Amino acid sequence: MSRTGFSRSVTTLACFCFFVAGCAPSLEGNEPREPHKEIPQSFGVSSSTSNATPEPASTTQTVWRDFFDDAELEALIELALDKNQELNIQLQEIIIARNEVSARQGDYLPKVGVGAGAGVERAGKNTSRGISDESHGLPENLGDFTFGLWGSWEVDVWGKLRNATKSADFRYLATIEGRNFMVTQIVAEIARSYFELVAIDNQLDVLKRNIEILGDALVIIRLEKEAARVTELAVQRFEAEVLKNKSRLYDLEQQKIQTENRINFLVGRYPQTVSRNAQKLTDPLPKVASGPPSDLLKNRPDIRQAELELSAAKLDVKVAKAEFYPSLSIDAAVGYRSFNIKHLLVTPDSLIYNLAGNLTAPLLNRKAIEAQYRSANARQLQAVFNYERTLLQAFTDVANQLASIDNLQKAYELQLQQVEALTRSSEVSTVLFQSARADYMEVLLTRRDSLDAKMELIETRKRQWLAVINLYQALGGGWRSGASKAAR
Repeated sequence: MSRTGFSRSVTTLACFCFFVAGCAPSLEGNEPREPHKEIPQSFGVSSSTSNATPEPASTTQTVWRDFFDDAELEALIELALDKNQELNIQLQEIIIARNEVSARQGDYLPKVGVGAGAGVERAGKNTSRGISDESHGLPENLGDFTFGLWGSWEVDVWGKLRNATKSADFRYLATIEGRNFMVTQIVAEIARSYFELVAIDNQLDVLKRNIEILGDALVIIRLEKEAARVTELAVQRFEAEVLKNKSRLYDLEQQKIQTENRINFLVGRYPQTVSRNAQKLTDPLPKVASGPPSDLLKNRPDIRQAELELSAAKLDVKVAKAEFYPSLSIDAAVGYRSFNIKHLLVTPDSLIYNLAGNLTAPLLNRKAIEAQYRSANARQLQAVFNYERTLLQAFTDVANQLASIDNLQKAYELQLQQVEALTRSSEVSTVLFQSARADYMEVLLTRRDSLDAKMELIETRKRQWLAVINLYQALGGGWRSGASKAAR
């Protein structure tokens, strides 16, 4: 074969090898796809609380200071945003992700270093080098001194390194959105616990008043017994009712302690009394306008986090696929080298340099690269499903809370009428008993029913507040920071 023909064969073989090496494997029916972002045009129920008129924009644009409008609750939330351990852990995750971006940015920049070295070597006299050194009058122990710069640069032909940097940048932004989502959770959890606490305060107040009324009734029953108008059975039944209500006090006291300590844990402090406004429960509910469902895409931090993670996963697939393609790197060095340190910096006699380009591609045993490529594609599909699940969950959360607010409002109105009717009936039964026109059981049962109705009314009011808080969170409210309207 002629020299020209041999060169052509070698060139053809090299091109064939690079072509084979650059082919990515099939994904075997697990191809990547885009997520389904279609969302219904409405939530299917009223978009605001029944005591509010819908607003043109979602209430989630309102910062939590203006939404809750309670000094004690605001102080607790501010303390939690500063001291909560989970938030501070998430903050460190953001710092780690930011450092990862910086590390990735350094990958596609040239790497330059400086080095110096000193050594000594002796070549054997029976070697060709030893004979040559001796003939030239060089010393037997020959020094080796070097000083210079070196550089290496992988040319990002396929965008692999830049895509890896963009992927790290998306994940950094995703950690920020993750922290925002955690802020919404903590703000909502503190608000929920706060209203649970004030509801317990209200229930304790109702229960204590009822115990006082029953105590007064017990005195009357004892007087009636002395007058032979009732039997000992009536006295014992009223005493049992008083004792039962007193025992309920301790259950509520324990619930109060646990709720206070849950709040203390969220704000990062040891158990102590939580300052609160017990009258807040009876305040009008805040206006909550949901806005169109499409607003969830920009208001919910978890949806934005899922979208950023999906973008990062897409780039990871491109990075993994680029591993199959040939890579080009350039290596260079310049410096000085001499056997005598006196002559080290003599130019040009001691000057050395080199420049080389390398083109490499994987050819055999590519199983590891193929596995990384398929895994990256599978993670991208996981990110697609996670985004779709997050979007579906967000829509469902809002729809559930809107329905809950509407139904709780109707239940509250009926329970309010029930409490008023039972209060009147309790007063009437007492008057009738004193005039001997009703027995003690009618008094006792109406008192019991009136107490239970009042306790249920407080519970329903608490659930209304929790539903409003849950809706505010479900719409993506609570993570925006800023001064209140009053401060501005």
